Amino acid sequence: MIVRLICLVSGYLCGLLETGYIYGKLHGIDIRQYGSGNSGTTNALRVLGKKAGLVVFLGDFLKAFLPCLVVRLILKGTYPDTFLLYVMYIGLGVVLGHNFPVYLKFKGGKGIAATAGMIVGILDPLMIVILLLLFIATVAITRYVSLGSILLMIEFLILYIVFALNGRLCFNPDIQASRNCMIESIVLAVLFASLAIYKHKANIVRLIHGTENRLGQKKSEE
Repeated sequence: MIVRLICLVSGYLCGLLETGYIYGKLHGIDIRQYGSGNSGTTNALRVLGKKAGLVVFLGDFLKAFLPCLVVRLILKGTYPDTFLLYVMYIGLGVVLGHNFPVYLKFKGGKGIAATAGMIVGILDPLMIVILLLLFIATVAITRYVSLGSILLMIEFLILYIVFALNGRLCFNPDIQASRNCMIESIVLAVLFASLAIYKHKANIVRLIHGTENRLGQKKSEE
């Protein structure tokens, strides 16, 4: 339990590096006062341009990926059949810190870039390729980043469950403790997906009513 708590708290502290907010302040604005009102990649792209979108994405992605990689390197030898659980705990902490930063009155981003960092931190090439292709195809066809993000998280949950149950991940179903950790990690995957969908609730309403902004849409059209 103490390892879980350390990972969660450490992840939260890493998540407090609010890239979009910091980048906006360096350019004289609080990005949360513009566009969709959050400090994530898509809003940075719309409000501050392509360079800002890229910088914010990389910052939010790396603040999750690097801690996940560190946890993997440190714990894989000690917990060879459960270490991915701890990777997910620190990733969850990062997403919580990003979405609900205490120093910004808990008003942050939606956590998709940070979640992507955690997913890549799992280091399963097939999962990464499938999810990347799904996201790119969805956004390319519909030009809705929000729809791509929602479908990405739903597909991640499905793939994670399938891969975990099929023994593709680190868990050993023949060992009771490892099997319990696998089930716990699936619960965390559900939390990741649920949190992402919850943070997109306003986008979902706009998608249903056909008023959601498309990628590249001019500000005058918004």
